[in-house]
Amino acid sequence: MLLPYYQDVLMEAGCDEAGRGCLAGPVFAAAVILPRNFRHPLLNDSKQMKEPDRMKVRKVIEKKALAFAVASIDNEEIDRINILKASFKAMHEALARLSLQPQMILIDGNRFHPYGNIPHTCIIQGDGKYASIAAASILAKTYRDEYMHRLHEQFPHYGWIENKGYPTRFHRDAIRTHGDTPYHRRTFRLLPDEQLSLDGEGEEKW
Repeated sequence: MLLPYYQDVLMEAGCDEAGRGCLAGPVFAAAVILPRNFRHPLLNDSKQMKEPDRMKVRKVIEKKALAFAVASIDNEEIDRINILKASFKAMHEALARLSLQPQMILIDGNRFHPYGNIPHTCIIQGDGKYASIAAASILAKTYRDEYMHRLHEQFPHYGWIENKGYPTRFHRDAIRTHGDTPYHRRTFRLLPDEQLSLDGEGEEKW
């Protein structure tokens, strides 16, 4: 059973990200402020939920939340500043887009860069412990999945509609066969051996 809040005085926003471990696409983050009495029987860590249930609960979150926002940092920015900083930046952007300013921030994980002067608490596996972080995990996950589904239409060889850019064997075999794309993270180890690159004209080169 998820806890409804971390403390009972300050208005809390839960934050989580999706896509840190992917080889392609942006990292997404969400921030959610839930009412104190928010409950939903399916609400959980998004990784523990089936896709139809995530979409069902997302609609409820977007309807019932006091405020929510989603932000993303693309693969080029990830390559420039690294994935950890990009994850924090996405969280900061999501927080900045909230229509209400939280008085406390709950972060899934063990590290965070402070956001202004708002106190925060990092909670390992927080998306399976607190409702607002679980809600943020669902939004970040579903928004990112939808983005990768759209990219799949442009680059169907990589199976992104299934693997969402994560380093599955199918995805890596496709990189080995077709090279990378403008959406791959060049600073990540796409293959354990030599990497093919795809230039802007679609021509393979070493």
